[in-house]
Parts: sequence; structure tokens; C-alpha cells
Amino acid sequence: MERRIIHIDMDAFYAQVEQHDNPKLKGQPVIVGGRSFSRGVVSTASYEARKYGVHSAMAISRAHKLCPDGIYLRARFDRYREVSSQIMDIFLSYTDIVEPLSLDEAYLDITHLVNKKRPAKQIALHIQHDIFEKTGLTSSSGISYNKYLAKLASGMNKPSGTTVIDYKNVHDILMDLDIGDFPGVGKVTEEKMHRLKIFNGQDLYDQDENFLIHHFGKRGRSLYEKARGIGTNQLDYDRERKSIGKETTFSYDRNDDEEMIRVLKNLAEQVSNRLDDKKLCGRVVTVKIRHEDFSIHTKQTGTSNPIYRTDEIYEVAHHLYYELKNPSIPIRLIGVTVSELEKRAYRNMTIYDFLK
Repeated sequence: MERRIIHIDMDAFYAQVEQHDNPKLKGQPVIVGGRSFSRGVVSTASYEARKYGVHSAMAISRAHKLCPDGIYLRARFDRYREVSSQIMDIFLSYTDIVEPLSLDEAYLDITHLVNKKRPAKQIALHIQHDIFEKTGLTSSSGISYNKYLAKLASGMNKPSGTTVIDYKNVHDILMDLDIGDFPGVGKVTEEKMHRLKIFNGQDLYDQDENFLIHHFGKRGRSLYEKARGIGTNQLDYDRERKSIGKETTFSYDRNDDEEMIRVLKNLAEQVSNRLDDKKLCGRVVTVKIRHEDFSIHTKQTGTSNPIYRTDEIYEVAHHLYYELKNPSIPIRLIGVTVSELEKRAYRNMTIYDFLK
């Protein structure tokens, strides 16, 4: 069966997180990677900084020459991982077939979701909308029938783009593509291509497979296939979920225990529903709290029997919340996770179950 693969790529992820967390940085050239006088390299540059020629993997010293008035920040990987985890939860709410590539990009196989009334592009747009609603960040998506073309498509209309490559347009897109824009063609390979009079996809397409193998070794076959839109549609993903969790980020700090308990019960119900859908249960419950300064605090406990019902999860989470919560510090985010998952089996009725 032909697959439908989405490649989601966050737009200037680290820089965008910094601009989101500090609204004063919005519209400013933000360069994440180190101070302007450091010897490091650029991790991410905002689109405002890219107008000056700054890009990832560039030496910070070079970036500073191009953009002396830029705002240079050290990376906050704990924060980026936290946001990445929220995005991954959104992906997993659509499909279990997810192949993360890094903190800010992943492949999703959505073949099972597609039908005549719900095309792949509509699903991609829903995912991008969910990401924005949850995190306030924009992303770009590419949709195609294999991973290579999906990744190519996601970079074609950044930022906030959604691009489909199918059998109707794949040939025209690839033929017009600059040779340096093909995935896997770096500067050295591009220079060699130019010496061989290969400047775009059409030039690559016109080459014999043996010619490409002769000049590029084993990569020659891959280049031959790329010019024809051939690539794998098999995702490398973790077939066994390690945990299932849900969290809520508030638009402003909250410090009302009654409200937090209502949210906690709702989160426990959402986690329970996901566990029930997957016919799973778990032995460890974790509650996470984040404060306005982005400090994160967690507390977890194990259960004697694996659990999956809302009331079971909520009861444990309720106790953890009161052990974890500092009454004087308001909350910006709260989450509930069940881990150490296993397939659900019928349990012997215990007195505890009977009384419940």
C-alpha cells in the first residue's frame, strides 16, 4: 500500500522558543549558540538574523561580523527538550508511527488516517495548528509518499509552510531543483557535480547510473534514485511506548489548589483514555510542575499493581501534587505521566478493587 508520510520541521526552533519565552525578542535577530565573543558555532538563527546571512553551523565570530547588532544567547537545552516533548505528544496523539530525527523534526506515517474526506494535507495542517495552540510556535510540513520527498517538501515554503509532493508534480519539482538542494549533497559534492556539468535535477536525471557510481561510489545509486523520486517509506520508530502523559500550560500563573485538582483529574482521564486505547497499563505515576521561571519539579511513585483507570491514576497524582506543590509559588504548567508500561491483562479481584 502506498504510504503517506509527513515531515514536520519546526521553524528556527531554538530561536523561536527564545522569542516566545521573551516577547521583547520578537522581530529581533536572535542567534542561539553562544555570546558574540565566544568560539562556538550558531545552533539556530531566527529568520530576522538569516536576512544578514547568518545560518546554523556558522562560527559565532563570523555571525557577529555579519550581524553585529544581533542578540546572542546561550542554548537552553532543558527548555528545548521540554517543548520538544510537548510536540512529540501531539505527534503521538495522531499516530504511533513517529520517527524523531532531532528535537525539532520528525517523520510521521499517517497512512491509516487518510481517506477521501480527510486528505493528508488537511491532517498536516491540523498537526501544525495543534503545535501552535500548545506551544505558540510555528512549524513547516512536507507530505509525500516517501521520507526523502517529505523532507524535501517541508523545506520548500518555510516558515509556516505546508507542501505536498505527489506523482503529479514530483518530476517537475525535482528537475528544476538546484543540485545543492538535494538532500545529502553538501558543498564538496556540489562542487564536484558542477565540474561534471551537473547543475540541477534535470542534469542529474540525465546521467547513467554507472556514471554516477563511477564518480561517487556507493552514493551514486542513491543519487540516481533521488533524481527519480525514489526513497524508503519505512519509518524507524519505537514500537513499544515507554510512557503516556498529558500536560497543560496556562496562559498565566495559577495558584488555586481547587483549580489545579480539577485540571489534574482531567489530565488523569486523558492519560487513562490513551492507555485504554492502547490496551496498556503502567506501574509508575509522575506529576510534573513548571513555574514561571521555567524551573521544573517532578515527583513519582510506583504502584503495587499496574493501573490504567482514571480514578487509580488520579488518586496517586493527587497525593503527588500535594507532596510536590509549594503553596507560595504559582504554577505555569502541570502534567501527569504513567510509565513502565505493559500490556493489560485481567487482574484478580482484590479487596481494594471490591471496595472501589
